[in-house]
Amino acid sequence: MESTAPTATPAGTLTLGDLTVNRLGFGAMRLTGEGIWGPPRDRAECIRVLRRCLDLGINFIDTADSYGPHVSEELIAEALHPYPDGLVIATKGGLTRTGPNQWPVDASPEHLSEALRGSLKRLKVDRIDLYQLHRFDPKVPAYETLGFLKQAQEQGYIRHVGLSEVAVDKIQLAQQFFPVVSVQNLYNFGQQRWNDELKFCQEHGIAFIPWYPLSAGNLKAQEALHRVAERHGATEYQVALAWLLAASPAMLPIPGTSSVQHLEENTASAGIRLTEEDLAELPKPF
Repeated sequence: MESTAPTATPAGTLTLGDLTVNRLGFGAMRLTGEGIWGPPRDRAECIRVLRRCLDLGINFIDTADSYGPHVSEELIAEALHPYPDGLVIATKGGLTRTGPNQWPVDASPEHLSEALRGSLKRLKVDRIDLYQLHRFDPKVPAYETLGFLKQAQEQGYIRHVGLSEVAVDKIQLAQQFFPVVSVQNLYNFGQQRWNDELKFCQEHGIAFIPWYPLSAGNLKAQEALHRVAERHGATEYQVALAWLLAASPAMLPIPGTSSVQHLEENTASAGIRLTEEDLAELPKPF
């Protein structure tokens, strides 16, 4: 077993309800084909990636029934079941798939019930550690969606509930039904639309899970990132992840990849300590 690569441990820990995880996780979306559709090009490498996560101290894996669809969850079970103690697997429901890069929303209780049953079966578990609502559905009253999640939690199929792409008002609404332990929103050094939500999560003990951690749309921020990366002898992606970890103790980045080499490079970002000079150059969260 390899053991020389840096691990996720320097990132520290946070809690998801009664679960404690290292603050650098793994996002399993990329363990699929092009357009997040169908099987991956190199299935064996994807299996190695998942098993290497455990070697590197990564004990939080994020997936969804819509990745593939179903492919990501099936690979996780193939690679890691029976799951070791301390490994937290989060999945999501609320999207359907009609083709590559197509993500219609369906957060009806009927669809979520089918999605949850499918995730339980594919992941080979009796209860999902963290089940996240992928999106609120404008066609479905929010109380119906949230009521289903509350019922599924009470029935023991879900341990903890999280939300994705939500504003503070929706978090507060959901909290009337169940404790919200995580919020997964698009967030990175160049796109900080959800600063209010990050601040709310930090103040209320909710994990904030940023997806799409490296933005190419903010040229000024990109140039600053490049300078900081050069100073640390690191890649821009590594510094972007280190910036997320430094931005808030509530942050739980989940960089994804289908390559063991890239997984190890991403994990090394947990050990990068940005200086005051670095942070002064990079955008400031909230």
